[in-house]
Amino acid sequence: MITAIREVRRAKGLTLDDVARRCDPPTTAQTIGRLETGTRTVSVGWLNRIADALGVTAADLVKLPTRTDISVAAVLDASGVHAPKRETSIAPPAPAPGLIAIMVAAGIGDYRSGDELWCETLAPDSFGQAMNRDVLIPRPAGRFLFGRLIGREDGKLHLLPLGPGGRQQVVADPPWIARAVRLIRSL
Repeated sequence: MITAIREVRRAKGLTLDDVARRCDPPTTAQTIGRLETGTRTVSVGWLNRIADALGVTAADLVKLPTRTDISVAAVLDASGVHAPKRETSIAPPAPAPGLIAIMVAAGIGDYRSGDELWCETLAPDSFGQAMNRDVLIPRPAGRFLFGRLIGREDGKLHLLPLGPGGRQQVVADPPWIARAVRLIRSL
């Protein structure tokens, strides 16, 4: 199996030792190096451990013949724009299971017409992970609410609208919510 462990690790600015210490349970830098170079076979278990340590999905670490990575031509930081120190690439966004999308038809709040929002669905026991984030909440009869989740109390969710002048909404016990995790915007 051809992996992109080294590329992802370098793109995140981590050393072999950093990744080894982040693994659960921790391992050695030599083991991570052998897995990167292919001198040791990467099992699914190792792939998942390393993906967790890097904060990516296991699929992000596998080079697929049908997926074309994008070459990084420049790096933009506080000092300006410059060429990368070494050749690197990034993987285009890939949808994960449980994602749903919102298409923005007219600008509101921070969103512009044409934006796409990718949202991760969450069960009631995970609603706390969406605090201070924009969320989609289902309502009866195929309707929805969308806004910033600012509170959760006694099974009720408190939502601020995106635009100015709106008032806070309170929703009791929705079966699920979807937290915005990625904004896709054409320039």
